[in-house]
Amino acid sequence: MTDLEDEHIDNTMADDSEDDLRAEAEAERIAEALVFASAQPVSEGFIADRLPRALNVRAIMLRLKEQYAHRGVNLVQVDDAWAFRTAADLSFVIRRDENEAKKLSRAALEVLAIIAYHQPVTRAEIEDIRGVQTSRGTLDVLMEAGWVRFRGRRRTPGRPVTLGTTRDFLDHFGLEELRDLPGLEELKGAGLLSGRIPANFNVPSPTMNDELTEDEDPITQLDLEELGLLAPGGASED
Repeated sequence: MTDLEDEHIDNTMADDSEDDLRAEAEAERIAEALVFASAQPVSEGFIADRLPRALNVRAIMLRLKEQYAHRGVNLVQVDDAWAFRTAADLSFVIRRDENEAKKLSRAALEVLAIIAYHQPVTRAEIEDIRGVQTSRGTLDVLMEAGWVRFRGRRRTPGRPVTLGTTRDFLDHFGLEELRDLPGLEELKGAGLLSGRIPANFNVPSPTMNDELTEDEDPITQLDLEELGLLAPGGASED
């Protein structure tokens, strides 16, 4: 191979490398624009569908996250999605929205915590853990906040509905994923657990899989009608 051929190969490789860098830089700009323009966390799949060619979306988002790490707004991961949020240490300077949702009652907080840690969980199981009845109003508040959802129906007599948390729940509480939920010692330190809890009490590890479990069936249109989420015939209630 001649010196001219070697030089041509080197130049070709250099051109390809520059093209790759330009493509990645453009992909970062597109991803940044998509997340910035959305009020809700944007999934990696949504971003990948809009990039000019197949690239490692997770690597692109992690680079952007690092670039925004010390800015007034941070790029944060919420499950498999991404969103821009005010830096935690600057949240005190942001005026609270006058229409901010009212604080949850103690009962609602307890139910939300049980669902988060024990999901998939049924209403009867929640009541068994709490030792008291759970009103429909408490679940309605959590549903309306967008933090709790119906997952499926348990394959047991009566086919009770199973409950789980949502991506909005992770986003609101600043969690990337469920494994970021506080553990036993953190809950004690925050005063969320009584010092008189049983010695054998353990905080369960929440499931990381959002798919239905083996003992759950998907919710059908008939189920939604039965639960009052759809009017008969499939039309949503006003």
